[in-house]
Amino acid sequence: MDRADLPYVVEPMKLEDIPELVEIEQQAFPNPWPARAYRYEVAQNRLAHYFVARRQLPEELEKEPPARDAHLLKRIQRWAQSSPQNNRPMVGYCGFWIAAQEAHISTIAVDPKHRERGIGQLLLITAFEKALELDATLVSLEVRVTNFVAQNLYRKYGFKVVGRRPRYYSDNREDALIMTADRITSASYQRIFQRRRKDLLRRLQRHALVGP
Repeated sequence: MDRADLPYVVEPMKLEDIPELVEIEQQAFPNPWPARAYRYEVAQNRLAHYFVARRQLPEELEKEPPARDAHLLKRIQRWAQSSPQNNRPMVGYCGFWIAAQEAHISTIAVDPKHRERGIGQLLLITAFEKALELDATLVSLEVRVTNFVAQNLYRKYGFKVVGRRPRYYSDNREDALIMTADRITSASYQRIFQRRRKDLLRRLQRHALVGP
């Protein structure tokens, strides 16, 4: 979902992304994964697929008034194409493992300063699109029983609670809900997925042209 008219771009994770990722990890989770875990996932785990979201809209354009002509969009596109990575800060990341026809989401996180802007949903959609490319028919994950914001997002994409892992999280022994989205290749699921995807793209495009 690499679109020059969106404020964020999602790309495959590289080893050089990990130092920046770890900074977000430490803010997002009470028990963050160490850098070496991500190095293994990216460089050695052939079943792993990880992505990072980067901001590709410059701050000075976000602060402009609503666009009334095509010039602002052209400026965004030129800036996105020419901007080096170090001018495009990481705002989130996600990853999943694939086995047989199941994609298991291992992590998804958004920089606290950039939450509630659709980035988590953009990452989730990217994971689904890659899982579909790999012939997955089911997507699964664990989520804290008290993380209602994440649960609501997952339900929006067809996830249902199918089980519970008692005392799953080591920091406070909190239970995890097991959630799955099944038959993601079916016509009925794809109608929902494509509608959600289209709604998100519209939302992000409005953000790019109007600002926060």
